Amino acid sequence: MTEYDVVVVGAGPGGSMAAKTLAENGVKVLMVEKRQEIGSPVRCAEGVSKVELESLVEVKKSWIAAEVSGAKIYSPDNSVIVLSEEQAGNEVGYVLERKIFDRWLAKQAAKAGSEVMVKTSAIGIDKKREHLVIKLRRMGEVFEVSAKMVIGADGVESRVGKWMGLDTTLKLNEVESCVQYLITNLKYEMDYCHFWLGHSRSPGGYIWLFPKGNSSGNFGIGVMPSMAKEPAKVYLDRFLNEVGIDTSHVVEVVAGAVPVSPMEKASTERCLLVGDAARHADPITGGGIINAMKGGIIAGKVAAEAVKNNDFSSKFLSKYDRLWKEDFGKTLERNKILQKKLLKMDDKTMDKLIKSLSDSNLKEMSITGIVKELIKKNPKLLWDLKSLFF
Repeated sequence: MTEYDVVVVGAGPGGSMAAKTLAENGVKVLMVEKRQEIGSPVRCAEGVSKVELESLVEVKKSWIAAEVSGAKIYSPDNSVIVLSEEQAGNEVGYVLERKIFDRWLAKQAAKAGSEVMVKTSAIGIDKKREHLVIKLRRMGEVFEVSAKMVIGADGVESRVGKWMGLDTTLKLNEVESCVQYLITNLKYEMDYCHFWLGHSRSPGGYIWLFPKGNSSGNFGIGVMPSMAKEPAKVYLDRFLNEVGIDTSHVVEVVAGAVPVSPMEKASTERCLLVGDAARHADPITGGGIINAMKGGIIAGKVAAEAVKNNDFSSKFLSKYDRLWKEDFGKTLERNKILQKKLLKMDDKTMDKLIKSLSDSNLKEMSITGIVKELIKKNPKLLWDLKSLFF
C-alpha cells in the first residue's frame, strides 16, 4: 500500500491550490480526480474578480475568455443598476475558460511535487488508529492508499466529509439548482455581465449572462428548490423565449447544484473540506472560485503544519475554520443574512428598492456602499440590516 501524508479528493480550484500548497511545504501528497479530464464538464458561470484572482495567481491569457468592464443588474420590471468592474464583486472582471484554468492549476500542483491521478474515484475511507486507508477506483481497478489525513474538495454534499463524520447534507433552502447554456450569436452588450432578479423569473435565485467572447456567453439560472414550482431549465427557457434569445444557438448545456449556506465547521479529526464541499460559495451570488482557492491555500498550510507536528486532532485542525472565517467567512455570514432578507421580498418590493437608487451616484459605490444607500433610502424595509453594514 502506497503511503502519503495527505490525499486530496477533487482537482477543482480548491483541491489544486491545497495540493500545490502542501507540495510546496514538502508534504507527500496525492490528488485524485474522478473525471478523465480536469475542468470538464464546466459547472460554473466562470466569472471572477480581477483583483482577487491576480492576488492569488499570475494571470495567463490562455485561460481568460473575456474581460468585462462592469455589471448590469435588472429588477423584475427591468429597471437597471450599472456597476463598474471594481464595484461589482467577486464574480465580475474576468470570465475564465475553466477547462483550461482548472488544468493549469492542477499542473501547478504537479510541478510543485504533488502526485495527480485522473479518472480515479474515492469510494470509501477506513479510519485506523494512526492513519486512514482510502479506497480508490481507477479505470475499474480498486486499490488502497494510506494517508495521515484527507482533504475533501469533492463538491456539493461531500462524500469525504460524510465518511469522516461531518454532516454535509443540504436542505432544499440551502442549495441552488442551476442550469446553464453556452449560447452563440448573442446581441447583448458583451463588455458587461448581466444579472436579472425577480422570484417570478427565478424563485430564490437569479438569471445571469457572462460574456465569453466572439458574441457567445454563459446564460444560466439558479433557483431555490424550496421556492421553485418547476425545474430550473423551465424557468430559463421561458426567460430566453421572452427576451428573444434563439436557443437553436445553444452549443453546450450543464447543470448542477450550488450550496448557499456556509458550514459552521469544515474540519474534523484527520479531515478538512474546501470549496463547495465546505459550502464556501457566496449565498448572494453563488460564486465560489476565489473562496475555493483561498480555502485551498489555507487548508494546505494547516495540513502541512499538522504533518510537521504529527497532530491530526480535531482541535489542531480547527485552526482551518478560524482562518477561513477570518478571511472570507464573515462576508459569507453577512451575505447569508442578506439573502434571507431578499428571499422574503416580492418582486414589487425589489422594483421599489432599485428605483430608490435612481438619483444615487452608483459609479462611486461598492456593493456594500449600495446596500448602505438602500438602507438609508428604505429604512422601514431594511433597518434590521443596519448593524451588518454600518
